[in-house]
Amino acid sequence: MRRWNGWGDEANDMPLPPHGQQFVAERIGAGQHLPDASLAQVLEQVPASRLVAHPLVVLDAEDRVRHARGQSLPDWLAVREGRFGVFPDGVAYPQSAEDIRALLAYAQEHDVIVIPYGGGTSVAGHINPDESAKPVLTVSLERMTQLTDLDTESQLATFGPGANGPQVEAQLRAKGYTLGHFPQSWELSTLGGWVASRSSGQQSLRYGRIEQLFAGGTLETFAGPLEIPTIPASSAGPDLREVVLGSEGRFGIISEVKVRVTPLAEQENFYAVFLPSWQQALGAIRALTQAKVPLSMLRLSNAIETETQLALAGHPAEIGLLEKYLKLRGAGVGKCMLMFGLTGNRTQNAASYKQVKRLCKPYRGVFTGTILGRKWAEKRFRLPYLRETLWQAGYVVDTLETATDWCNVDSLLNKIETSLRDALKDEGERVHVFTHLSHVYGQGSSIYTSYVYRPGGDYATALARWKKLKYATSELIVRNRGTISHQHGVGADHAPYLPIEKGPLGIATLKALAKHFDPEQRLNPGKLLQD
Repeated sequence: MRRWNGWGDEANDMPLPPHGQQFVAERIGAGQHLPDASLAQVLEQVPASRLVAHPLVVLDAEDRVRHARGQSLPDWLAVREGRFGVFPDGVAYPQSAEDIRALLAYAQEHDVIVIPYGGGTSVAGHINPDESAKPVLTVSLERMTQLTDLDTESQLATFGPGANGPQVEAQLRAKGYTLGHFPQSWELSTLGGWVASRSSGQQSLRYGRIEQLFAGGTLETFAGPLEIPTIPASSAGPDLREVVLGSEGRFGIISEVKVRVTPLAEQENFYAVFLPSWQQALGAIRALTQAKVPLSMLRLSNAIETETQLALAGHPAEIGLLEKYLKLRGAGVGKCMLMFGLTGNRTQNAASYKQVKRLCKPYRGVFTGTILGRKWAEKRFRLPYLRETLWQAGYVVDTLETATDWCNVDSLLNKIETSLRDALKDEGERVHVFTHLSHVYGQGSSIYTSYVYRPGGDYATALARWKKLKYATSELIVRNRGTISHQHGVGADHAPYLPIEKGPLGIATLKALAKHFDPEQRLNPGKLLQD
């Protein structure tokens, strides 16, 4: 059963090792526990629906609760406290494009706001209903999950938009293929959501981001369906795929997704290399990227994240031996861990491994084999459960992510970490901050920063502290040549910063598109663009 007030399945967790809580406490202080509301308490708050009855619309209170919030930190605090604020008036579960069209017609006839809903994993406020005089209908696509066609000659697959990561991969792997899109939210997030938010998967070096994988499909709009054919390349004007990519439900609801797939690889391994310092590690990852070594993944943790990962890994005796070995090899205090993936046939992977070793040698890389890589692969989709574990220990964890050019990576990363680390000093509070580069390009890299802080004595303080951390650092990012979002989309939380990145003419263009497809502003108002 999926948690109603947190991440993932109730049967899954991500426990801290015995000394893990002590590690966090030594850095920011003892945990501060806040009480959780019960589902029964929240259900009592759900008002009567304002929607007119429709065969596809469910008015049940629990359905409305479970579709009222996403996974942003404000969402987390709202559901934990039991103060949702606004609930959708109903939830629809279409099973076809025809059902979606019928729901859009219903919304137009009865003056209804429509919010598309994929896996509910948004960390930027994409799916939250706002206070409105009009009734709000959330359209969940969770029943549109089937692989409806696989063209093996063209290597194109057609899916319903509600297929989550495991459903996509299971259906493709049964036929010998993979999409290869593995965001950290893979367990719950959906194919349609990946397209709508311009998602990036952990192995994008091999398979590409979702914009490289998205070949075409259909967007259902109030003006009718926008059908995008699967042409491999075209110079026939602007690419209409870009109207759908990153549209976040403002222009229509995706009813069909066509993606480029790849035959399953013969072999896949993940490796860990330790570099003596951040500057050496940064030089190594840039060299590997710009040499175009055919890797499937590159991920570089800075010194604090490396220390944190090793401390929370468990198995202290084994980690202690690793630390001693690394120190003897010149990677002691300040070391950084670089993870890389090799995916392909054995001959390709062997050649790529030799290239990695050759390119890392000038930076004094210490190779430690596949043990840590296997551990990472086993746990990579479990890390979101750490928020639950830390919450139970009395701590709040959240993330910020951006991307910038290589010449700016070091400077922007340091500014982000300093902003977060110092944000609560006026309250006498410490913040534990650590960063990794999660996706790399010839031109630059993403920067993914996590921060842990204490919530204070009540929920209002916890949210106020988050606002201090989030707002100041988001403004800093867009003022210093970073994107407001590399992989999490815009939603409502990032919308105030989008005009700085896009400029007045760019925002006007997006607003014109929204008005064209949705002149009455029924589709997900307040998300992507501030209305």
